[in-house]
Amino acid sequence: MRWDGQSSDATGALEVPGFVRSVTTPEFAGVTFHEVLAKSALNKVPASSSMPFSWTVNPYRGCAHACTYCFARNTHTYLDLDAGSDFDRQVVVKTNVADVLAAELHRPRWAHDHVALGTNTDPYQRAEGRYRLMPGIIAALAGSRTPFSILTKGTLLRRDLPALERAAADVEVDLALSIAVFDEGLRREIEPGTPTAAARLATVRAAAERGFRVTVFLMPVMPALTDSRAHLETAVRSIAVAGAHRVAYGALHLRPGAREWFFTWLRRSRPGLLPRYRRMYDRTAYASAEYRQWLAARLEPLLHEYGLQAREDEDTPEQRRFARNRAEAEQDREEQGASAAETTPALF
Repeated sequence: MRWDGQSSDATGALEVPGFVRSVTTPEFAGVTFHEVLAKSALNKVPASSSMPFSWTVNPYRGCAHACTYCFARNTHTYLDLDAGSDFDRQVVVKTNVADVLAAELHRPRWAHDHVALGTNTDPYQRAEGRYRLMPGIIAALAGSRTPFSILTKGTLLRRDLPALERAAADVEVDLALSIAVFDEGLRREIEPGTPTAAARLATVRAAAERGFRVTVFLMPVMPALTDSRAHLETAVRSIAVAGAHRVAYGALHLRPGAREWFFTWLRRSRPGLLPRYRRMYDRTAYASAEYRQWLAARLEPLLHEYGLQAREDEDTPEQRRFARNRAEAEQDREEQGASAAETTPALF
């Protein structure tokens, strides 16, 4: 795997099912779009996951937001692409995702469970301005009376607010904006493809004015980068002024793929922080329980002061362990029930 900041030569055909063509355009300089025809749109979340939803839809793989810390980076290696520059510059586009989703949602066995968008890569990244996949996805979900949520860093969400407002008249629609960095200089370094915090806050305001109770994901909070009292107070005050209803917050995760790419950035831009980050993340993807408790003690009073509901990150070692144990216990019960049914003698 390469960590030298150079993109691999991936402008030709990808060896993935449904590949159609690769596209480059002047308005997306340096980015290649790989168009594919997807066989399925709905992704089942494993029972052992700590996430509060069972299904996701991801119209894109890879993301030109180029967030240095993005947890989804390693998924690009499944395509024989790099988790570093290729993740930012080689974007897979499921061009038929809306039609496939509509068909899946109209199957008789569909139980109208909640569907989450934006849990892996951003559905409103810059590519959405070209491909316009989300209007069809929204129409499919609303038309089948399926509740859904969207998490995005993209201000292009504003384009679809009228459609989302209409959908919300029939189904539950939850909207969330991710805004992690309120220092503009640091944002340009660490998530260079994202809109500014001010532009995202304006999107929060636009959604709130249409009646949505918007959540802002103030995550990841990065040790010694965005966890100062001044940065957090600026963040919370700005979020409250924008009209958000709730803040979800959590410390940085550094899973394989993201860890190497983030450490590459640290070595280049913040070498003095490398020892601390190595102590924190060399052997685990998660910040310690002590750090997370410290962060909660710093943030919770601020959120209370500004009248914002708070929600801690649900993806923690403790929650993952609980979810895994719950899934294993449920599987054991099912196996015991099947075994008992096989050994029970017939009465007739």
